[in-house]
Amino acid sequence: MHRLITQLVIYRNLEPDSILVQLADIYRRLARDNDHPEALIADCYTQIHHLLDLATQYGFDQNLWHDYLAFLLASTETPFSLTCEKIGAREGSVNNLAKHDFKIFLELFNYDFGPLEKALQIDCFSTISQYQAIKKDQKTYNQSVSEKVRALSQAIAKAQDEQAIFQIVTNFYRDHGVGQLGLNKAFRLKSGAGPLELIPITNTVDVHLDDLIGYALQKRMLVENTESFMAGKKANNLLLYGDSGTGKSTCIKAILNEYHGQGLRIIEIYKHQFKDLAAVISLIKNRNYRFIIYMDDLSFEDFEIEYKYLKAVIEGGMEITPDNVLIYATSNRRHLIRETWTDRKDAVNSDDIHHSDTAEEKISLVSRFGVTIRFDKPNQQEYLEIVRGIAWRYPEIELSDDELLQEARQWGLWHGSFTGRRAQQFINHLLGQAL
Repeated sequence: MHRLITQLVIYRNLEPDSILVQLADIYRRLARDNDHPEALIADCYTQIHHLLDLATQYGFDQNLWHDYLAFLLASTETPFSLTCEKIGAREGSVNNLAKHDFKIFLELFNYDFGPLEKALQIDCFSTISQYQAIKKDQKTYNQSVSEKVRALSQAIAKAQDEQAIFQIVTNFYRDHGVGQLGLNKAFRLKSGAGPLELIPITNTVDVHLDDLIGYALQKRMLVENTESFMAGKKANNLLLYGDSGTGKSTCIKAILNEYHGQGLRIIEIYKHQFKDLAAVISLIKNRNYRFIIYMDDLSFEDFEIEYKYLKAVIEGGMEITPDNVLIYATSNRRHLIRETWTDRKDAVNSDDIHHSDTAEEKISLVSRFGVTIRFDKPNQQEYLEIVRGIAWRYPEIELSDDELLQEARQWGLWHGSFTGRRAQQFINHLLGQAL
């Protein structure tokens, strides 16, 4: 195994602590016969432990070794894989080098761990090649990545030669992308002492625009702007504002589900991370995806200055925001920065000599969003229509229409508001009570 991976060209920059590299090192040490068998056995079990962790995280099953190698191919970013991303294989000499590597991967797929198990008197590799995973709830692992990688694994296992693997893998890169950005659809930012890192959000809400009852105009404006963006046309940064619980955040989540298959990705960023916005954009500007940087419940107190970073990125900085990046934000405020009565006093009564300029700076952030969409709180009748529309999806709710609306009205009155969020919470309550 060590001999095989040293011959890799395109995929040779494997992480030193990766399972494949560590297993190859075990084989190298076994061949030299200068390690105690107990140390080698312990190291084998360590790598099996890592493999089981990966299998749990991604819901792998049956042949975990095959799934791991497929995951390695799907997640390794190289100039070759990035070139194939969204386009597939192109003519070029690099294809010969890629086929050379795929021939090695085919040998790794068919690798016989029997001699190692016999030498160390273990059977863990036989176990992982015929593994029966405990059935898990889909929310406990990354189902989207699992389905893609397991399909890739099964296709490669059936391949006859490196030419077949070349077609399988390059088609995978074209259809699904490569690395974390290709395999996942939503991310959050990890910032701090180390380098910036995009962390996949492994389980997103399965919601679509049709699930949001009402707000036809708002949804149409959101779709039109997003479709222009996905088509490579000019599009605007967008602000959804209005009453709490009216579906603003739900619309953004639905947009992701609607357009993920076309290459849309969302990065959720919090207010304290705005200073890193320019760095985040640098990470993604050359990728073949469309990115929405999403800011939920955006607002600033009068003493907070993070909005200055946002203003500079949206419009006003030296570097132009790339065409594959937009900013979508939701807020309960029309004007994102809190104003006080002091802001409205005459400059004579203020310590700020250029008081009007300061006030204008505070309220100008919203103008940097090219499209603003207002979400008003529904009236009681609209609230009841939302309840009726959601309840229709759940046959286990057996209340009559009159009973349903009467209880929904009481629920809204008891909880102090009639909103889409209250409607969904009421339905959740009924589902919890259903037998």
